[in-house]
Amino acid sequence: MTRTVAEVHAESLRDPSGFWGRAAESVRWSRPFDRVLDDSRPPFYRWFPGGQMSTAYECLDRHVDAGRGEALALVVESPMTGTRATYTYRALTDAVARCAGALRAAGVGRGDRVVLYLPMVAEAVITMLACARIGAVHSVVFGGFAPAELAARIDDAEPVLVVTASAGLEPGRVIPYKPLVDEALRLAKHVVPHCMVLQRPMVHAELVPGRDRDYADAVASAAPVPCVEVEATDPLYILYTSGTTGQPKGVVRDHGGHLVALRWSMEHVYGLRPGDVFWAASDVGWVVRHSYIVYGPLSLGCTTILYEGKPVGTPDAAAYFRVVERYGVDVLFTAPTAIRAIRKEDPAGQGARAHDLRSLRALFLAGERSDPATVAWAERILGVPVVDHWWQTETGWPIVANCLGIEPLPIKHGSPTVPVPGWDVRALSDDGTELARGETGALVVKLPMPPGALSTLHRAEARFVEAYLARFPGYYHTADAGLVDEDGYVHVLARTDDIINVAGHRLSTGRLEEVVAAHPDVAECAVVGVADALKGQVPLGFIVLQSSATKAPDEVIAEVIAAVRAQVGAVASFRRALCVARLPKTRSGKTLRGTLQKIADGVPYAVPATIDDASILPDLEVAIRREAASSSASP
Repeated sequence: MTRTVAEVHAESLRDPSGFWGRAAESVRWSRPFDRVLDDSRPPFYRWFPGGQMSTAYECLDRHVDAGRGEALALVVESPMTGTRATYTYRALTDAVARCAGALRAAGVGRGDRVVLYLPMVAEAVITMLACARIGAVHSVVFGGFAPAELAARIDDAEPVLVVTASAGLEPGRVIPYKPLVDEALRLAKHVVPHCMVLQRPMVHAELVPGRDRDYADAVASAAPVPCVEVEATDPLYILYTSGTTGQPKGVVRDHGGHLVALRWSMEHVYGLRPGDVFWAASDVGWVVRHSYIVYGPLSLGCTTILYEGKPVGTPDAAAYFRVVERYGVDVLFTAPTAIRAIRKEDPAGQGARAHDLRSLRALFLAGERSDPATVAWAERILGVPVVDHWWQTETGWPIVANCLGIEPLPIKHGSPTVPVPGWDVRALSDDGTELARGETGALVVKLPMPPGALSTLHRAEARFVEAYLARFPGYYHTADAGLVDEDGYVHVLARTDDIINVAGHRLSTGRLEEVVAAHPDVAECAVVGVADALKGQVPLGFIVLQSSATKAPDEVIAEVIAAVRAQVGAVASFRRALCVARLPKTRSGKTLRGTLQKIADGVPYAVPATIDDASILPDLEVAIRREAASSSASP
């Protein structure tokens, strides 16, 4: 009998041990767990304590043992280099086993940390899985990160090995990685004894004698090693996310709960089956890559795609659709920014219509708020469900989503739909009182969070509590603001610090962006609150026009200001906007609104380590000063 998502969700909250215990039956446990949930030391909850298993086995060897060794596991597509490669489950298992042997020969053992500073190449996936195979803990850092940022992560993780490459690629440029790594190792207080370097053909890196080893040589000379069984509660990886103090926060993910949650989500959230082709178009350093390029798809037995390229410019705005057609992608997962970039370059969707996309069943969007205009455009062009879903580095998998594998629900533009089973989402007032349906507040998750969520911060339990749990005791504070509507749909409006206070009125910048983005000549936009002597804050809009825009910038600005006044009200005080060529973004496509706000307020700011292209910041400063002068001169 088919159950509704509401029924499944209610069961997951009523009996979490029973619910996740049944989900854990899909994993081969070399030693059964003592209990499903250990809640003896709140807020440090542990899932499946006492159990032993191997994440690497579940992602690779299990499929070979089941007779699916020749099924396609990994596709590596690089329009940057014009190359493609494919790995069956048997070939990927063999490559990982040999890489694991190379790690062990370099002195890496169970529990040791390994920092990966790699581009979007097959070796990045292989090395992650090789760490899991021997019980080591990997920490992936964006290739191209500044040396000081890399050094901070090295000092926190204290790795015994750094694995890097000679170079990474961006459109129109080659970034030598090895000099950045050498400088980071010089800056770091922790001494890393070994470094493995993948030599790419576009750049040859000089190796430091006694410390550095050629990656290919190390792997070729290594003996393959079997999987090491680890405790379910042992750490699988550390992934650093930016902290407000400047000190990165190392999110720790365990083996057992992580694998159970991801495998469950692949089937029930994304609606996938073994053998399906799943493509998460994400950069190497984000949690999406960990969860849904590597561990999620491979644990279920899907084909996963690793893509070294951009949604536009490598070579054109049809790049994604070309890959969907070539490999018969069933489900695509990307950031809203990618779709906005495609829409800006190809508003009529000709690139999509030129390719056979009949395999595509759904498009999932996450990483930032999906504005209704972008979702509606993708629905019209692709003709499939476009699912906005909400989650974070800390949660590891979706909190709120339209669960296509349980019961697809009607889509409400502007909402990622309803809480996923396992997640108890509430909206609270500043004093911690649960708000009525439709009222905006802080979005929180009632503890304990389901398996797969972060268990702590690396070597920082007190900071874990302070950063996520202290603000609302008994709840995980997402730092997002939003509401739960009368139908139980969650609306994620903005980061908590993106709620602006205009003369005492609390307004979501996300709502203002929604109105601005609906203008047909607007490709993308950002709204931030800037200081105002009279009202405290007022909104300032940044607009990127469509390539095919038919109206002049001043005309578009006047029309979006009028639209905000009509749809939100005069209380928004939205009277200022400027058109810019580009918005400052992270490498995953998130707009750096905090940086825009600081520039607009004229306060000092540090160039964010995650910024995709810092060269646009001086131009933005000039444009903002020009707009401010014009605004103050206007009657």
